[in-house]
Amino acid sequence: MPYTRYVVQRGDTLFRIARQRSMNVEALIAANPQLQDPNRIVPGQVIYVPNQMLRQYVIQPGDTMYIIARRLNIPLNLILQANPQVDPQRLQVGQIIYIPDAPATRIVEPMQEYGYDEMVRDLQLLQQRYDFINVSSIGRSVEGRELFVVRLGVGAREVHFNGSFHANEWITTPLLMNFIEDYAIAYEAKQPLRGFDIPALYEQTSLYIVPMVNPDGVELVLEGIDPTNPRYEEVVRINRGSLNFDRWKANIRGVDLNNQFPAFWQEEYDRKGVTQPAPLNYPGPTPLSEPESRAMANFTRQRNFRMVLAFHSQGEVIFWGYRDLEPAESQTIVNRFQAQSGYQPIRTVLSDAGYKDWFILEWRRPGFTVEVGTGVNPLPISQYPKIYEDNIGIMLEALRL
Repeated sequence: MPYTRYVVQRGDTLFRIARQRSMNVEALIAANPQLQDPNRIVPGQVIYVPNQMLRQYVIQPGDTMYIIARRLNIPLNLILQANPQVDPQRLQVGQIIYIPDAPATRIVEPMQEYGYDEMVRDLQLLQQRYDFINVSSIGRSVEGRELFVVRLGVGAREVHFNGSFHANEWITTPLLMNFIEDYAIAYEAKQPLRGFDIPALYEQTSLYIVPMVNPDGVELVLEGIDPTNPRYEEVVRINRGSLNFDRWKANIRGVDLNNQFPAFWQEEYDRKGVTQPAPLNYPGPTPLSEPESRAMANFTRQRNFRMVLAFHSQGEVIFWGYRDLEPAESQTIVNRFQAQSGYQPIRTVLSDAGYKDWFILEWRRPGFTVEVGTGVNPLPISQYPKIYEDNIGIMLEALRL
């Protein structure tokens, strides 16, 4: 099989390179036995990409690239990429073009470092494949990245999930994206999912998911920061000179977004004792000082959520109360979540100013913080299959309660 020489760019991983070419990452690794650690490639490094085995297709009368793509169920952009020498506006009968293999059936690949670019790409593809998925924006991050919200369902009962409030807890984003795709597949097929009637839930409940609240922070943890970024010196200083951002929970300005909400914020500020930007635990100069937390607050105020679930890591516990202000039904609900996941319910801890805390304080409705997985953040991706199995039941249960 012939190979193409490729020079690694900043932000590349083997997973990303393979997905961009709709190929299997194992084939890419096999083509590069010189790599001592396939999980670590660096800009400027040369790798070899196997060329796909392309089928030949002879242009017939009436053919266009669009018609061919629809007929063969291959995305049009992949056919165009496989034929850079062909002018799609000047096809000739009898002309030979090349047809790539169909991409994998699934869109979301959670078993990888899953950052903002992966999320955006998958949201675009999911929306193209499933026209009932609605994707919109609730605002932008400090660095201008869109804060996307996905809506599934048309029912009057509104439920909200979110993930990646904390940068090094990015594993919660593929968790939510994986769930979005599973839900969409089940709804399109009019089939149940894990015993739950998805078509009925779609009619009864409107689910709003913000898969990544803190995209700047997630990208910092996964990719580091480019020296050309105007915040480079400030961010490195906040991180005490280190370029390892594994401990970073905050947004790009060093503010912990889950300590930003007006729920006894001053008490949390005094308790934390962190009075300047830091990788974690700095509540900011004032409540809702950051564009990400403001966007979440405004978005929540504009909806009528019956229940919210904020996914964090780690601990395999579910926090469900706040200053005895939660409704009585919250205990019944969390017991159902425990039955689905095995996670331990914890009513309260000495903490304020979190998103769940603020929701309970303002609306007196059920709010939950679900801490997925065990160990030290960022959790290894090897934990992902168990995390998903533990939490899919929680998410489905939340839709019908």
